[in-house]
Amino acid sequence: MPVKAKEVNLTERPFLKKIITYIIPLVFTGLLQSLYNAADLVIVGRFRGPGALAAVGTTGALTNLILGLFMGLSVGAGVVVAHHIGALEYKKVSRVVHSAVALSAALGVIMGGIGFIFSRTFLSWMGTVDSPDYPTLTQATLYLRIIFCGAPASFVYNYCTSIVNATGETKKPLIFLAISGAVNLFLNVVLVAGFGMGVDGVAIGTIASQYLSAVLILLYMRRVDSCIKFSFRKLCFDMSSIKRMLVIGVPSGIQGTLFSLSNVLIQSSVNSFGDMVMAGNAAAANLEGFVYVAMNAVYKAALTFAGQNMGAKKYKNIKLVAFQTVACTAVIGLASGALILLFREFFVGLYVSSDGITPEAYAVSHDTAMTRLFYILPVYFLCGVMEALCGVIRGMGKSTISMVFSLVGACALRIVWIQTVFRYIMPTIEGIYISYPVSWLLVIALDIIYLIFYYRKLTRQKHVDEYIDRLKV
Repeated sequence: MPVKAKEVNLTERPFLKKIITYIIPLVFTGLLQSLYNAADLVIVGRFRGPGALAAVGTTGALTNLILGLFMGLSVGAGVVVAHHIGALEYKKVSRVVHSAVALSAALGVIMGGIGFIFSRTFLSWMGTVDSPDYPTLTQATLYLRIIFCGAPASFVYNYCTSIVNATGETKKPLIFLAISGAVNLFLNVVLVAGFGMGVDGVAIGTIASQYLSAVLILLYMRRVDSCIKFSFRKLCFDMSSIKRMLVIGVPSGIQGTLFSLSNVLIQSSVNSFGDMVMAGNAAAANLEGFVYVAMNAVYKAALTFAGQNMGAKKYKNIKLVAFQTVACTAVIGLASGALILLFREFFVGLYVSSDGITPEAYAVSHDTAMTRLFYILPVYFLCGVMEALCGVIRGMGKSTISMVFSLVGACALRIVWIQTVFRYIMPTIEGIYISYPVSWLLVIALDIIYLIFYYRKLTRQKHVDEYIDRLKV
């Protein structure tokens, strides 16, 4: 039985209620995803100790780096679909959908294979080693290889979700994630607590849930009665559609890779302090992830709203979208950051346990987690503001310029910071954490300057086009 698609006009004011309605399911989607990812760390940390926690935690930046480049193409698919919907070009939407699904599956297989083969090599480059207390490198390699087996499903799900979100529908992906995430949590508990597995158990649970979520969203797109309806018989590699996705998606992927590259460098610096610091850092970073995904929901809203209005050539709406999404992400970032800080002892205690380790080792992990939370969370809303502005720019089709700003602000600045300030002036864990807000502020400044410039250019060009049209009449 066909499913009636949700019709949402994202090019007509007022926007604030629509933005809030759009982002609420995305916030819960992101929080659920983080909860399930956190379950990997919590379960393995509680049942297998801080060594296993460090092994799993140290892989996050690396997986984002390797998969992030081609995952960015999912953003390209969503933006191109939003542009076509705004311009009422529904036949072109169908070509983008089927090209995107085919491309995502192919890229998932390729990148999954690369990650599987070179996992140990990549982790060694990051400075991950087997210590006398725990075989961190060996266990991290095992975890990572299993995770990369889920790359095809992860790619397909993310590309399809980007397409579905571009239509204004954000509730269905939440439902699919809730189902697959529950399966992930169930398998984690059964495999680790029940069957005595370690990092391999939580990895198997993760990829099983990824394949389930990919199947669910494809089934939905096969049944939906709209321009994004999917059919296996229509799978294709339409070069015109792929080219447009690449123009927007590749810079987006490179931007994500640049952020991940800088985070890999930072993770390598953190690794130099030892396993207990790595464990505490991983716990705090995972808690920050809950704030990030909530703010990232606003980035996706900015992307879709700006994209549809760009396609409809309603440029004045884009200015309002920028103001309202920035305000929303700042409120979300400040409120959720304050909540975690208020209950920090409880949250950190979920990850870092004193069981089986010395009081000194426990103190190092606990104090590291607390230090990171105090340095990052009060200013974490800046990351959300940066993401919202980036979403508006990318939704307007200017993905390359956003990538350049990230190259300067995130990658270059953080590399310089680690090689200078951290190495010679402040060689402490605090010296690493300060680099985050500094880079966010720089990218925000560049984004604002460019948005002002490009918005004025668009409005001037529209006035010229309207004047020419009147002359023709």
